[in-house]
Amino acid sequence: MKHFPQSEILNSLPKQFFASLVKKAGEYIERGFDVINLGQGNPDQPTPGHIVAKLQEAAANPINHKYSPFQGFPYLKKAVSDFYFREYGVELNPEKEVAILFGGKAGLVEIPQCLLNPGDTVLVPDPGYPDYWSGVALAKAEMVTMPLKEENRFLPDYSELGTEDLEKAKLMFLNYPNNPTGAVADLEFFEETVSLANDHDICIVHDFAYGGIGFDGVKPPSFLQAQGAKDVGIEIYTLSKTYNMAGWRVAFAVGNESVISALELIQDHLYVSLFGAVQEAAAEALTGPQDCVKELNEMYEQRRNCLIDGLCSIGWDVSAPKGSFFAWLKVPNGFSSEEFSNILLEKAQVVAAPGVGFGSYGEGYVRIGLLTSEERLAEAVKRISELEIFKKS
Repeated sequence: MKHFPQSEILNSLPKQFFASLVKKAGEYIERGFDVINLGQGNPDQPTPGHIVAKLQEAAANPINHKYSPFQGFPYLKKAVSDFYFREYGVELNPEKEVAILFGGKAGLVEIPQCLLNPGDTVLVPDPGYPDYWSGVALAKAEMVTMPLKEENRFLPDYSELGTEDLEKAKLMFLNYPNNPTGAVADLEFFEETVSLANDHDICIVHDFAYGGIGFDGVKPPSFLQAQGAKDVGIEIYTLSKTYNMAGWRVAFAVGNESVISALELIQDHLYVSLFGAVQEAAAEALTGPQDCVKELNEMYEQRRNCLIDGLCSIGWDVSAPKGSFFAWLKVPNGFSSEEFSNILLEKAQVVAAPGVGFGSYGEGYVRIGLLTSEERLAEAVKRISELEIFKKS
């Protein structure tokens, strides 16, 4: 069979760091081990029943069997604007400041292709969500990383960025609550970001995927709540986490009109539109009963407490995340993040994502997902406590 080589663009995409870990975990499962997989970010709860019921009802409507409007139904854009006003006090023009997306990942990968030319500079958090890198590669742009350090609450310190990098930068990715660190930003930080963006003509893209998950009574703020934020950027919100709709592939971008217009233009060329029944269900999620959001948040906080309290009790010095459904844990002294992840899998059959897979400043940490029951998290802690390193502590 003739082999057709891949394009230079495909070959330039970042390698999937976690593929080997997933494969190795699968091998342990095939050998009959009871593996507790805490290394992935796939919500484990079902979509709330009233949202599923709306999908079932809407799927029977013949209007949804036709092509949907390319840029989404107006009722969904109106639901998004109503949601933002209710939750954050942010006013949005549903016609000009809302774009419907095929999942948050799609928008994040499309944005660099919308706004950048080959060789342009993007500021990217390190550690950060690896798919930011994919969009940068597809746009043939260049990355400058912004270190996220524990001593700065895992927020970038803009004073550490070089003047030349700031002058060349056209785009910046931010993500709070943060994947992988679980950190939460405050409004003061977002206001500082708006000021920086104005000074250097940088478009801010705030990935608000975990916006619905905040702990200890703190509601994570929206970037758009900062004065002037819509002038300098957008925010991307997905229904995957807040409403357990990861498999439904529905999200939206909100904010700066010119960026929203560019996103809709690229999607006009890539897609037709989301299945209308999914759009109806998404509108129901955003505007219907919100008890499910509160209950989900409380469940993640209880899981967090179970995990962190348990690990501290066995002598592992770890800190509790402020938001998201991830815990960012310092590995014990003497191990790299990859070495310690391997020990957890091989000796305890617990899967954790090595921090270095999220960037060089992730070295020295592992990421654990709060995406299984408290019973399984407690079992994971018990297994980890039996490792030789913790027996000595």
